[in-house]
Amino acid sequence: MQRLTAWFSGAAFSRHRHDTYAIGITDAGVQKFWYRGATHASTPGDVVVLHPDEVHDGYAGTAAGFGYRILYVEPARIAEAVGGLPFVRDPVVRDRRFAATIDAAFDAPLEPLAVDALVFDLAEAMLHRTRAVPAIRSISEGVERARQLLDRATHRIVRSGELEAASGLTRFELARQFRARFGTTPYRYSLLRRLDSARARLGRFPVAQVALEAAFADQAHFTRSFRRAFGMTPARYAACNSLESAACGNSVPSTT
Repeated sequence: MQRLTAWFSGAAFSRHRHDTYAIGITDAGVQKFWYRGATHASTPGDVVVLHPDEVHDGYAGTAAGFGYRILYVEPARIAEAVGGLPFVRDPVVRDRRFAATIDAAFDAPLEPLAVDALVFDLAEAMLHRTRAVPAIRSISEGVERARQLLDRATHRIVRSGELEAASGLTRFELARQFRARFGTTPYRYSLLRRLDSARARLGRFPVAQVALEAAFADQAHFTRSFRRAFGMTPARYAACNSLESAACGNSVPSTT
């Protein structure tokens, strides 16, 4: 789980998508974003729920900017809690209980059992906002082996044959089961893990070096992929996480 507290003015993120649920609360100003073919607005106290692999952006609805806190949660954790992946049709909801759950996530450092409780509460809150949860059919243990392989391979490109050998499934059956379990495809999952590894190195090493070490063909390819995943360039991301830079508000990520 990743927690992020941020303040932005103007355009915060260009259109991008990630392989996690993004569940947040607007603290100040007006947060606007494009999602599933429409523009939405969130004001202080509103909860925002974005689903895995859904394209979206983010920008300030007024000149005053906006502040928010957001949680990024792996779909598998939500599925374990409620037996499927809830789909909250309205991405902006006014729900005091839901908001309180998000508040609790930022109150203090989260111990392992506290994380488990938080995931369950978030899953229950989403379940309350949707009519039905699609049941997950039997998932092969090979899917988890494939995921573990991708988690380790953050500095190279993984081939379909490797995943078939690790999982014992054909590439197409693996793709179906992988999406049911993790909310995205093996390729997207692999790409995000390589990008996650790369962004941890930004600011400490040249962008070109980071790109090559994450198995991207060149810096331009890395920059395009990074922007599609995180809604900003690697250079801007590094600036946002530098205490010496005011290039983009106060953006403070932490991972648990």
